[in-house]
Amino acid sequence: MLRYSADAALEPRGFTRLLDASRCGDEEAWSQLVRQVYGDLVRLAHRQRSEYAVPATLGTTGLVHECYLRIAGGARERIENRRHFFSLASRVMRQVLCDYARTSLRVKRGGLQQREDLDAWDAEARSEAEDLVYIDELLTQLEAQNEAWARVVECRYFAGLGDEETAETLGIALRTAQRHWSDARAWLAERMR
Repeated sequence: MLRYSADAALEPRGFTRLLDASRCGDEEAWSQLVRQVYGDLVRLAHRQRSEYAVPATLGTTGLVHECYLRIAGGARERIENRRHFFSLASRVMRQVLCDYARTSLRVKRGGLQQREDLDAWDAEARSEAEDLVYIDELLTQLEAQNEAWARVVECRYFAGLGDEETAETLGIALRTAQRHWSDARAWLAERMR
């Protein structure tokens, strides 16, 4: 279960205070905010990595750092609050994992020829990577039709959050999160047949 730090700076007002200060150019405030959420990001990344067949070259730390670089590189200015930060982090980690899966599936040199690989990247891992890419494509379609459902799927499927954590992260009622999850699963199941 993803738990936010009990530190006062991570309370909504403290997080927002640090976020506002960082927007005004206070890099120390941004650094302090990142230090305080780093453990939660590591747990989120670890959960995502353990869920999918990700080759060892993309470790938990690598996933967290790639997430940080993408958020700090421009998305940081649009972060509204703590919930939005973790929702964004889940989405960014999904993108990183899917990008990595796509890259891993590409055959280097030789076009569409199949290459024989004797390392850890076996048929099962390849199949999981293909599934991950396919689900990402479906989720992109779902986003176009119902963004709220897509956010819930990201939290549940990609971040491994439960009902209550998803509701908290997205700032919606528990029952709404459950209903969106049920509707989104039905939508996805229909297209995966």
